[in-house]
Amino acid sequence: MNGRQVKKASIISIGNELLSGRTVDTNAACIARQLMTVGMPVASIYGVRDQIEAIRRTLLLATGEADVVVTTGGLGPTDDDLTRQAFAEFLGVELVLHEGLLAKVRQFFDRRGIRMPERNAIQACIPEGATAIENEWGTAPGIRAQKDGKLLFALPGVPSEMEHMLDASVLPELQRLATGQAIVVRRLKCFGAGESTIAELIGDAMQQGRNPLVNCTVHAGVITLEIVATAAGRDEAEKMAADQERSLRVSLGELVYGVADQTLAEVVGEGLARMGKTIAVAESCTGGLLAQLITDIPGASRYFTYGWVTYSDEAKSRELDVPPEMIDRYGAVSEQVARAMAQGARRKAGTDYAISITGIAGPGGGSEQKPVGLVYIGVDSQEGTDTSRHIFSSDRSSVRLRAAQTALNMLRRRLRI
Repeated sequence: MNGRQVKKASIISIGNELLSGRTVDTNAACIARQLMTVGMPVASIYGVRDQIEAIRRTLLLATGEADVVVTTGGLGPTDDDLTRQAFAEFLGVELVLHEGLLAKVRQFFDRRGIRMPERNAIQACIPEGATAIENEWGTAPGIRAQKDGKLLFALPGVPSEMEHMLDASVLPELQRLATGQAIVVRRLKCFGAGESTIAELIGDAMQQGRNPLVNCTVHAGVITLEIVATAAGRDEAEKMAADQERSLRVSLGELVYGVADQTLAEVVGEGLARMGKTIAVAESCTGGLLAQLITDIPGASRYFTYGWVTYSDEAKSRELDVPPEMIDRYGAVSEQVARAMAQGARRKAGTDYAISITGIAGPGGGSEQKPVGLVYIGVDSQEGTDTSRHIFSSDRSSVRLRAAQTALNMLRRRLRI
């Protein structure tokens, strides 16, 4: 950006409930997404307990690495709501009761025919020199303050109140502050290789300090590469992101299956619909999960016709014509049975493609020869039958999900999409 320092933000989520593991911090994610839309990247996100000194220390850390700090939580009327007190200590000032704010808090209760508890008066206290951010949906006004050239905002923890105040009062100011810098984010979705393999293939693309920056996250075998390009203008940032995306696609080839929030089931479904092809599935250890992933996509009736959950050996033989002697000889979890299941499903359903899955999801049922996590997958079409052997580690639900995702990826590669 021609030497211009990019302005960054830090987010602090305040509340003991966030540290107990019982409450998921959705506010920080929401704030981060919204800040990116106005061209302000997030340098850090903190979670801190309801304790004045802990909040003060975190404010010190956040202002040391960002130009803007947005906190959420701790503005209620109870004894554990200490954000305003911590702000005052950090700013080195006293809390001041604002009669105008107090009147608004009282009106909030009056409109509901309720007497205002006296403890709610604390919500009308703002650090000296700071200004209040109007809360149209609740009793807790926010706080806007400045210190040493850094801009600080305190917003309530109630998501609906926080989101409204962020949108109405905070983002417009930050958008002006971020004038002259634009951020464009693109995401590539990959499947079929581990995180370390992906890192080797793309070289120094994930090196810190690059622009565009490439971040990497992993979930259920899906690797998401997030491209973050920062420039003085939107067009320049778009070009930088597009160039980086092309470079990653060249390096990764068919490992890239989609963009943004696309799922494997969505991409496969779109491919089948576009080609006018149909699919049936035969599952054992996944218990219908593959069919669920496929039919979760709106319009799946265009291509999905049949699904079998043949959990027992008898069901595999009766429903899919898997020879009992084959199961006796090789076992239900075998390449031979996976192949026969896929072929039987396609023949019975009369579809263009069929997928089969048979395996040991655990936690029991494994052996030295066939350990927990062993899964065989088959994909059958007029081109023939492909089978693959996998050993997925982790718990039962993870094994099942990885198996279903891998099956979809095998079909994607068969479809060449």
